[in-house]
Amino acid sequence: MADRDKIVSFTDFYLDSKNIKDSAQNGLQAEGRSEVKKIAFGVSASLECIKRAAACGADMLITHHGLLWGRSQPFSGPFKRKLETLFSNDLSLCSWHLPLDKHPVCGNNARLLKILGAMRLKPFGVYNGETIGFNGIFASPLSMGDIAAALAIKLDAEPLCFRFGKEKIRTVGVVSGGGRYMFSQAVQAGLDLYITGEAAESTQEYARETRSNFIAAGHYNTEKPGVTALAKALERKFRVKTEFIDIPNPA
Repeated sequence: MADRDKIVSFTDFYLDSKNIKDSAQNGLQAEGRSEVKKIAFGVSASLECIKRAAACGADMLITHHGLLWGRSQPFSGPFKRKLETLFSNDLSLCSWHLPLDKHPVCGNNARLLKILGAMRLKPFGVYNGETIGFNGIFASPLSMGDIAAALAIKLDAEPLCFRFGKEKIRTVGVVSGGGRYMFSQAVQAGLDLYITGEAAESTQEYARETRSNFIAAGHYNTEKPGVTALAKALERKFRVKTEFIDIPNPA
């Protein structure tokens, strides 16, 4: 059993969230019971995820996408039902957005590169003044097919590939989720491949025009590695049970 506020305080410190500029509110978003025996983890604080967290007996739910994004909204519709489910089950909700993208150990982007076997990771990809991604190098060059197959297996994804660059990939940059508009930064950095979650309508032709490689493996799928890595870290630190609430989403 662990103290709710100690878990939040430690995670804030571990992810350095107080020093990261973000549109999301990071940390505790809804206060539940003070004693925590089990933490559920999910990518997004959807109503389905909250319901499943309550059903599995969790005292706290930690997600990458939370409910508070720096703007006010009425307590109605799905938002009201999310709050009702949290409060009626005395379930705490915590979320860490950019801090869980950019962390060098359990962040989404570092974990994706580790999953693929990349080495010599360096910060890459600036978003609103924050460097949130990483790039790395493969010891032996890989084909786009090899990389796409690995992402399909490791993330349970169906990668979308635009193959207009080098046939053999040595250098790769990653910004998970909605990082499609940072593709140009990978091109300017001379990277052989850029991996993110989503593609824009213009992405294919930009890849063709710049003779570059691009993979979109799904916003949801590219942001599973961070929450699952954080779950392991908090389980070790606080000796609590953890469970990942997987709600498959191809987008």
